[in-house]
Amino acid sequence: MGGHCLWDGTLSPNDFIASADDLTKKWMAINPNLPQWTWIPCQRMDVSCNAEGYLALENMYQLSASEVNAPTDDENYSAEEAPFDNATLIQSYNDDMHIYDFHIVYSFSYQVPVLYFRGYRCDGHPLHLCDIEKDLPPYSSKIRNESKWTFMTQEEHPYLCCPWYTLHPCGTSDWMKLLLGGDLPSKNPDMLHYLSAWLSVVGQTVGLRIPLELHDKSI
Repeated sequence: MGGHCLWDGTLSPNDFIASADDLTKKWMAINPNLPQWTWIPCQRMDVSCNAEGYLALENMYQLSASEVNAPTDDENYSAEEAPFDNATLIQSYNDDMHIYDFHIVYSFSYQVPVLYFRGYRCDGHPLHLCDIEKDLPPYSSKIRNESKWTFMTQEEHPYLCCPWYTLHPCGTSDWMKLLLGGDLPSKNPDMLHYLSAWLSVVGQTVGLRIPLELHDKSI
């Protein structure tokens, strides 16, 4: 990239892999007792790339809609105010729990990460989008309703070849350019922290609470 070119908000496959490694290490340091992001090496039939694969965070347990929406003693309770350890998504075993899997996949078309996710009941039956939307905290619905860049759709997982829900990546490069200060004319932002910054936005959209420590570059 020339010195007079502005960064366009995208990242290369190699930067994606490096940033994925950084994210997994930070997540482990901050949340050692929670399910961990894991790099899954995998090869797509339609793309040839060294060290190809995706990040997976699986078996995250979430209260069903009836439990989440149950009244509390504090009428002013807000999910946004809950500390991360008491976040909406928790690891537990209960008949009233929904299970969620999250995958971060690199899009070779858009050159940005894409979040794929699925939910299912403890008996293995998949959740429909209407069920998933009921599980999401109120502020998540607000984000999705106000933003044209975070709408959900269902499409085939590029590696697993089965339908997953996803957040469409059409506007990702635009808001990442704003988020990481991509208007700097002299140099690119630190791409190592790209996924941590990106996840801080998309994680909220699907109810995955992200600790503030994830932005600490010293970790």
